[in-house]
Amino acid sequence: MKANLPDLYTAHFRHLTSEFATALAATGFDAVVLDAGELVAKSRFDDAYYPFRVAASFAHWLPLVASGSSLVVSTDRRPTLVWMQPDSFWEQPAPPEHTEFMRLLDVVIQRSVASVGQFAPTGRVAVLAETATRAAVLCERAEFNPPDLIAALDQIRSIKTRYEIASIAQANARAAHGHDALSRAFAEAPASELLFHLKYLQATSQDDADAPYKNIVAMGNHCATLHHIAYHRGLPDSQNLSLLVDAGATCNGYHADITRTWLRGHGAAVDAFGGLIQHVDTLQQQLCEAVKVGVPYEELHDHAHVLVGEALRSVGLVRGSVEQAVAKDITYAFFPHGLGHSLGLQTHDVGCARIAPRADNPWLRNTSKMAVGQVLTIEPGIYFIDGLLQPLRASRHAALVDWRLVDELAQFGGIRIEDDIVVDAQLGHQNLTRAVLPVGGGRA
Repeated sequence: MKANLPDLYTAHFRHLTSEFATALAATGFDAVVLDAGELVAKSRFDDAYYPFRVAASFAHWLPLVASGSSLVVSTDRRPTLVWMQPDSFWEQPAPPEHTEFMRLLDVVIQRSVASVGQFAPTGRVAVLAETATRAAVLCERAEFNPPDLIAALDQIRSIKTRYEIASIAQANARAAHGHDALSRAFAEAPASELLFHLKYLQATSQDDADAPYKNIVAMGNHCATLHHIAYHRGLPDSQNLSLLVDAGATCNGYHADITRTWLRGHGAAVDAFGGLIQHVDTLQQQLCEAVKVGVPYEELHDHAHVLVGEALRSVGLVRGSVEQAVAKDITYAFFPHGLGHSLGLQTHDVGCARIAPRADNPWLRNTSKMAVGQVLTIEPGIYFIDGLLQPLRASRHAALVDWRLVDELAQFGGIRIEDDIVVDAQLGHQNLTRAVLPVGGGRA
């Protein structure tokens, strides 16, 4: 995919040019200014700044991390990049991964903040920016973040071009190095969560600020915290141990989002939890295989609860039927989050949650019908979360659960396995993650 990147980017650029022209015409605009964003101070009492994150609407066009810059897209002329390059000896931004964009648009270098309105037509102009103050600086006569235009542009982002899919695939390949390194290191000897986090960054050649999101690196009962980032600094107390790693990488601004769960140790509880990991890996692959054009994603989420119920029943955690486990909300106590989300320039990308999920699926981030070119995650899990299990333990449905087994397995926290999937017209789906990381978890 790397070898074809220039051609893929050129086609991507032309696709955006056409799609934006249609969106602008449909919403009554003649141009839109896409702001890359500005550095944000951590405090008004200090001169330290948060690591810069380029705005996704700007990154949709350009693999360029340049604070203060903007792109002017009009219906009647080539896009104009206003590239902020201040004279500074304090810091220099990293170069873009490629510069194919340079031959496809007009480039204006600016050394200080100035209006870009001169590069837009005299008609109706929109600005997409973080604040109205910033929008006014860029183009005083423009409309700030018009909702109808944002919705139209979000829909464009929800369907990925071949360039975008190739970038996400490359991000998966980079992330796979980190997951491989941690599974090997965990098999050799337990270490602190912090050390595993640092090993992941080293294996993927990333700084912490470069990663698409803060790595989730959890061991033991910390795996029950869905977004565990308060890394423990010390060695674990037990040799019977689980490791859950939810971590990604980027390429050209596009994200990979991968989760794997590993286990080490000996004994009946370890064997039982290892069996549960294999069940989750199997059901996760069944859900990936069920990805098809036209299938509502919420329907796939509902099916995930049936498969989770079957897994819970197979290992003896649930004594009743699968239908009871789902109907009595038992599966929701073990699997409380949504099945996945759209993926792209944001880890939780836009365009696939325009309608609200049902009330019983409050955390579901994708409610679209799956369409060709969507990239989404499939990430079922089974967890032992006290705050969710205690109400079930005290309820009239408590007898449907083997609480002795729950207590034995709670030391391992939980399991999540996550792959990044492309919805494909012919194949139903392509699994970008399994192509580079075939194993979903298990014994280290």
